[in-house]
Amino acid sequence: MASEQSGNPGGNGNDPIGKADPPRRASEPPRRTSEPPRRASEPAWRGSEPPRHGSEPAWRGSEPPRHGSEPAWRASEAPRRASEPPRVASEPPARRSGAPGRGSEPPQRISAGARPISAPHLEGAPLPPDGAAAQDRNARLATWAKRIGIALAALLVLAGVAVVLVVQHYEADLPSTRELKDYRPPQVTRILARDGTRLGELFTERRTVVRIGEIPNQVKLAALAAEDAGFYEHAGLNYLGMLRALAVNLRSTQTRQGASTITQQVVKNVLLTPDRTYGRKAREIILARRIEQELTKDEILELYLNKIYFGHGRYGVEEASRYYFGKGVRDVTLAEAALLVAVVKGPSVYSPRVNLERAVGRRDFVLDQMQRKGFADEILVEQAKREPVVLAIETESLAELAPEVVSEAQRVLREVAGPAAQQGGYTITTTIDPAMQAAARAAVRKNLDAYAKRHKLFGPLARAKKEPAPFEGTPSGHKVFRGIVTGADDARGTLSVRVGTVEGTVSLRGAQRYNPNGLVPSKFAEVDKVVRVSLIGPAPEPVVAAAAPAEGDDEDAAAGEANRAAPGGSAAKPAAPVPMRLELGPEGALVAIDVRTREIVALVGSYEAVRGGLDRATFARRQPGSTFKAFVYGYGIHARTLTPATILETNPSVVSGYNPQNHDESEGKSPARLREALAQSVNVAAVSALSRVGASNVVAFAGALGVQSKLGADLSLALGAYEVTPREMAAAYASIAAGGVQEQPVLITKIVGPGGVEIPLPPRPPAHRVMEEAEAYVLTSLLTSVVQTGTARQARSLGRPIAGKTGTTNQSKDTWFVGYSTDIACAVWTGYDDAAPLGKGEAGATSALPAFVDFMKQAHAKRPAADFPVPSGVVRVKIDPATGLLAREGQEDAIEEVFVAGTEPAEEAPIPEADAGAEAPDGGAPEDLQGVVPAPGEGPQPATAAPGAATAPPTPAESEHAPEPGPLPAGDPAPPPF
Repeated sequence: MASEQSGNPGGNGNDPIGKADPPRRASEPPRRTSEPPRRASEPAWRGSEPPRHGSEPAWRGSEPPRHGSEPAWRASEAPRRASEPPRVASEPPARRSGAPGRGSEPPQRISAGARPISAPHLEGAPLPPDGAAAQDRNARLATWAKRIGIALAALLVLAGVAVVLVVQHYEADLPSTRELKDYRPPQVTRILARDGTRLGELFTERRTVVRIGEIPNQVKLAALAAEDAGFYEHAGLNYLGMLRALAVNLRSTQTRQGASTITQQVVKNVLLTPDRTYGRKAREIILARRIEQELTKDEILELYLNKIYFGHGRYGVEEASRYYFGKGVRDVTLAEAALLVAVVKGPSVYSPRVNLERAVGRRDFVLDQMQRKGFADEILVEQAKREPVVLAIETESLAELAPEVVSEAQRVLREVAGPAAQQGGYTITTTIDPAMQAAARAAVRKNLDAYAKRHKLFGPLARAKKEPAPFEGTPSGHKVFRGIVTGADDARGTLSVRVGTVEGTVSLRGAQRYNPNGLVPSKFAEVDKVVRVSLIGPAPEPVVAAAAPAEGDDEDAAAGEANRAAPGGSAAKPAAPVPMRLELGPEGALVAIDVRTREIVALVGSYEAVRGGLDRATFARRQPGSTFKAFVYGYGIHARTLTPATILETNPSVVSGYNPQNHDESEGKSPARLREALAQSVNVAAVSALSRVGASNVVAFAGALGVQSKLGADLSLALGAYEVTPREMAAAYASIAAGGVQEQPVLITKIVGPGGVEIPLPPRPPAHRVMEEAEAYVLTSLLTSVVQTGTARQARSLGRPIAGKTGTTNQSKDTWFVGYSTDIACAVWTGYDDAAPLGKGEAGATSALPAFVDFMKQAHAKRPAADFPVPSGVVRVKIDPATGLLAREGQEDAIEEVFVAGTEPAEEAPIPEADAGAEAPDGGAPEDLQGVVPAPGEGPQPATAAPGAATAPPTPAESEHAPEPGPLPAGDPAPPPF
């Protein structure tokens, strides 16, 4: 009892306080099994303890070991006799720590708690019941379950926090998905001819966007079967597929498999990069959910089908269908739709143009997927599998029909659309007639090939007895140089050419124009042959040569000095050969304009027809030569200063301060009527006419007709000394052909934007009249004489009225023919880009007129011959050919001439003296000038050349103009308003 009063938990007054377990309160939880064990030296039950029952087990030496789950206060109690009455269960733990002998706890509780699993069982002691053990085990399980639940809950919270932090991290720099509503992927801009024929395309990505409603169901279902059959059911993510792909990637320790839905692929292709990283995947998942909330399923599928890549530079189903099958996507069959979708998995592997067998196998897989998913029945699938693959013919070629037109269309698009033009999607309609464009290109090439044949510019190139001097020095810039052939490499297909100090190579693969027979380099040109070349790459820096050793110097020392001067102390290496290009022949240009509409129907600016090449028809400014005389005489007629019967001076000595030369010096001292002077291209006559009408007036007149280049107002203007473009000359002559009405030629007629809305073009200047119809008709009549009796007689082979003028500049550097029929005006130019002479015998009639004739023959193939209509205000009068005055009554050699009403001669020609005007032995004037000169619209038609008959021989070269300007006569008359 004393121990109870003192609160000694050991029940012995001699037991020190704190050695035994202190009493516990009823609310105090039990101690854990991790409590440190008592020391071995601690007393157990001392001598004051009441004597125990004989059969009761005694714990010796120390406190008995506790059970893993037994409360500590129970373990500290001494065993009680079996006969001792149990304590009350409701008694608080503090009261249960009394003296040993008063214990009231059930035995099973004591044995279950006090007796450890490993404790020895004393013989005769009672065993714990099975129920108590089960309760103890369940308690332990409940405790562990509670602990595991708490741990899992903590892990879930931590995982949730981690997910939130990760999402916030990747959301920080995510692109906005709202822009997908108005997303405009790069598309193809198409340039079309007047009949819809494709002339060319502009693109950064070759794509044509089609709306989802225009895409047939077989294409949609094939894409869904192959890529995402549950697209219309999920919310943008395939979770099972993602887990499966994650497991595969974790096992392989690298990204091997994806589980992207169509929505995720749209995100990857439109908003993100295709990198295979977990960071990109996290962004993709976040954006996929956002897209599903902002776009409909059809909108997402439309983006996907227009964005994906199908190989060979084609993006989207529309371009892929056009490329593989030659038709729009709306017209593809089930088999073709499956083949298109099959390519998506790997365009470089499954393209039918790369491996047809593999492509068909993949197509059949897509068809099987369609059947398995219920998108197509078995009969249709089997029919599709049996359908043969028919691919469209590839039309890819750098040599386009009209690259010059494509380049101009691109420039105009940039002007009207601004930066949006880069995105493409426009359709540009031009005025080009495909048949005429092809005929123009063929005519220019045929003409230039004929020149090359005349001058032996085709391989094999033999060394002449006297070769022109080659270039000396170091070449630079985009110029043409004369180089010497030093060798050939047949294996590489190259010629070695030295230009001054530079060694270069010329690849014959790009010289088919001069090597039509495909000769190997060693057979194409002989060594030491001088050829014209241009540098494609930059010339190497000039190398300073080492000074030659003086007599008696050590050559080895000099060599060592040179090596030391080289970079890095190594011997100097020769520079790599510079790539070069052959420039043997001249270039050409042709412009054709519809007289009535002023639409450009053909435009050729080079032989090669390569995108990015120089468009000489538009940008090459060259001297027009005698073709400019039409403006001199035209203004004289317009100003009523000149008529076709005006007698012009042809003696060079008469022209003060200027000394132009005529082609035929025998005619130099004979006066000539204006018609004859123009037909024979007499230079002095043109200068004489210009001095009468005023050079500044002619400049204004030419500008009013369509020549926009800057012109000088001096006497050399009469001979075409100032540079113009072929396009300007064609436009000006078209104004004459149209009865004197000038209207700006047009090439681009319509531009339609990506949304189908037509974009307004710059306003076209209004047409205005420059000449009266009668004046234009008289000038046209004069120009027909050039064809009928003058320098362009070869054009008579066309069998229809043609008006025009040849032109040749000094040393035949530029040759021209500009002319027109009732339907088409055409200008042709031939010359070297560096203004090199074309050579002996070359003139407008030989180097330019043939191209005009060939083109006009094709352009008028289905057009009936038509005369130039005679307007009111034109009168016809018989005149004396020698004086230009009215013919005498009964004059036999009188000719009929056309005049603008009111300008015809009123004075009758005088009777010639007895010894004047003696007839030639053959009966008088040359045959071509006898009788009446048929005016346009009257007289017999020229005979058409029979098929296979030889064309008219080329006429002699016309006169050349002097490039230096001459003085102006004082007091130019004021020009009338145009």
